[in-house]
Amino acid sequence: MSDVLTMTARSFRLTRRQLDSLFTALALPVLLMLLFVGLFGGAIRTGTGTGYVTYVLPGVLLLCAGFGAAITAVSVSQDMTGGIIDRFRSMDVRGPAILAGHVAASIARNITSTILVFGVACLIGFRPHASLPGWLAAAGLLLAFILAVSWLAAAYGLAVKTPEAANGFMFLVAFLPYASSAFVPVDTMPGWIQGFARNQPITPVTQSLRGLLLGTPVGTAPWAALAWLGGILAVSLVLSGVLFSRRTT
Repeated sequence: MSDVLTMTARSFRLTRRQLDSLFTALALPVLLMLLFVGLFGGAIRTGTGTGYVTYVLPGVLLLCAGFGAAITAVSVSQDMTGGIIDRFRSMDVRGPAILAGHVAASIARNITSTILVFGVACLIGFRPHASLPGWLAAAGLLLAFILAVSWLAAAYGLAVKTPEAANGFMFLVAFLPYASSAFVPVDTMPGWIQGFARNQPITPVTQSLRGLLLGTPVGTAPWAALAWLGGILAVSLVLSGVLFSRRTT
């Protein structure tokens, strides 16, 4: 545990040195939300049946996690290509502690960006109607998503050969929300993509967050979301262990 705490503190220091990436992770989701609500909200409101900021916020929160996790993928890749891992191993610092430090820093960054985006959304018209259990369930589900996508980013950073390639993780996670119910209802999409949009992880997570925050029925969406996130987390943990072992032997 002491190694994990030390590696987490190191990851925070690295984050402070990457101010451009940190600014992108914090500011870009806010700018996207303002763009969608300000420019497209009037046209899309008819299809969503509510104020567009109310509809779009859950999807933007998931984008926050994706942009924040992209920093994790780059940081892990930099560690693997910069020679620091050999020094850590000479000090008997285990691989899981190194990766857990990156993930812990990612979670902290994403919580910060989530609070920022949520605050801006409230300023421009979002009004939640969640009960206390709804708030707790929404927070837990969002934290589970952040954890899963952060470990996925760590695995991606181990899989690619260069930090430049690791930066492509942002585009990977940014695509899925657009092909889901995050920004528009699935039934407004072309028929050929609706099946994919309904059966990918972002849609049940978005529907769950939207229902929990607004106090509306969520049906089985939270269970589907947890199943997806549990699967992603399990696969990411296994891949991280296997890839780290291969890269360091």
